[in-house]
Amino acid sequence: QVQLVESGGGLVQPGGSLRLSCAASGSGFSMYVMAWYRQAPGKLRELVARISSSGSTNYVDSVKGRFAISRDNAKNTVDLQMNSLKPEDTAAYYCKAVQIIPLREYWGQGTLVTVSE
Repeated sequence: QVQLVESGGGLVQPGGSLRLSCAASGSGFSMYVMAWYRQAPGKLRELVARISSSGSTNYVDSVKGRFAISRDNAKNTVDLQMNSLKPEDTAAYYCKAVQIIPLREYWGQGTLVTVSE
């Protein structure tokens, strides 16, 4: 069983930055695919960024060049550095861990990011 705890959300002005962090408990973290999702009010949850066990990354087009996902396998953490934030980035952000064998998914409880004047 893996537990994920997100932190770092808050209120920020447009153009500002935030760094989200997700701490994972349990063993095997280095083998998991880790990802950040977000869900804005009235919208479906969407993938924001993903990082493989080898460190390969993928981003949704809307955040490319502004967000960066990273992981520290020694600390069992995955971070999302968010720069040049826009009001449309406002959402609840969720951390997800994917165990490949056997296939299992784990979600954190979410952290709220609000980008507003």
